[in-house]
Amino acid sequence: MIIFLIQLIDVAVRLFVLLILAHIVLSYFMDPFHPVRRQVDRIVEPMLTPIRRVVPLVGMIDFSPLVLLISVQFVGMIVTSILRSFL
Repeated sequence: MIIFLIQLIDVAVRLFVLLILAHIVLSYFMDPFHPVRRQVDRIVEPMLTPIRRVVPLVGMIDFSPLVLLISVQFVGMIVTSILRSFL
């Protein structure tokens, strides 16, 4: 049961990382009103907004997706290591 939960968390983290990367790429190349971009933004933006309040823009570069990527991976590693300690 715990092994399944660890694998599920790992897959969820990987999918969310892919969504964040898709958000970054789509923001450069796709119209903001395109349905695909709107769906990706609807998932990712609620988590980026609080980070943007804390992390300022550096020139024209927004580092909030990078902070979110690192945070998601870090939390995923912590949760899976805690679950592995129960094995």
